[in-house]
Amino acid sequence: MAGASANASAGASAGASPVADDRRGMIGVRLLEAPVSRRGDPRALSYIVDHLNPGTTIRRKMEISNTSGKPQHVSLYPAAADVVRNSFNAPQGRPRNELVSWMSLDRHSADLPPGGTSTAQVTIKVPPVASRGERFGVVWAEVAAEPDDLHPVRVVNRVGIRVYLDVGPGGEPPSDFRIESLTPARIPDGSLQLRALVRNTGERTLDMNGSLSLTDGPGGLQAGPFPADLGVTLLPGSIAPVTVTMDGRMPDGPWKGRLVLMSGMVKRAVTATLTFPAKGEGPSVEPDENYLPLVGLVAGLVVPATALGVMVRRRRRAAAPVS
Repeated sequence: MAGASANASAGASAGASPVADDRRGMIGVRLLEAPVSRRGDPRALSYIVDHLNPGTTIRRKMEISNTSGKPQHVSLYPAAADVVRNSFNAPQGRPRNELVSWMSLDRHSADLPPGGTSTAQVTIKVPPVASRGERFGVVWAEVAAEPDDLHPVRVVNRVGIRVYLDVGPGGEPPSDFRIESLTPARIPDGSLQLRALVRNTGERTLDMNGSLSLTDGPGGLQAGPFPADLGVTLLPGSIAPVTVTMDGRMPDGPWKGRLVLMSGMVKRAVTATLTFPAKGEGPSVEPDENYLPLVGLVAGLVVPATALGVMVRRRRRAAAPVS
């Protein structure tokens, strides 16, 4: 008796690879437009990130690509998302929320030849009576492979573009964060790790990324930059560790560390002397903080965007056929 199955994982990087399956090939999506006010914002080149007054309508174009050697039928649709335990969460299926009720696409599917591309337009129409606050969603492109004699499961793969939409009268609420402490550690596999405790002190949700550089180590060694582990999404007022993981064969230190973290156009840099322990966590260090300048916002036009959206892959268990 053939069944069907599914799996899901939400990517967190600003750009994402296409999603692949051994039977269905590979698909990808990317945003083609972003507000000119955010042309220096990496998040806005990957995601639909905006602040709108009630009664405002925006439209954004996206490209869907088929890099496989087979034709692909791609379903297109919006679905709800949220932030759970400091991670952007895109549930399985097609859940709806208030933002999804404001969203529409000019097409619901695309049939792509091998190597082909197509475009779709996303419209978000905020009603005049919309309340203040930030909403989350995803615009999905999805392909499915039905069960057969060789593959007894139905496989559903999807890749999407996140939506972070803030609504309210007047200008956009400020975005900001603070790096409160640095904790050097050695994790069980022997790797070195720096844990930076970050607090969202602004009024918009943040996706954290950045890097750590080490200088003035034993014998004058330098190392890095090492990228921060991705996946931390902070709601206003929340606090969570952002980690950087490094090769455990590096000397314990002491090192002079410089950590640069960012979310969109907001960047912060801190420095501290770091010594990694033989195991577990070392003592936390209060960093010397250097605020990097914010990029000013200019209202208005839409410009091309080039980065890819976020990938989610899932397999869903379907009911067994009735005999």
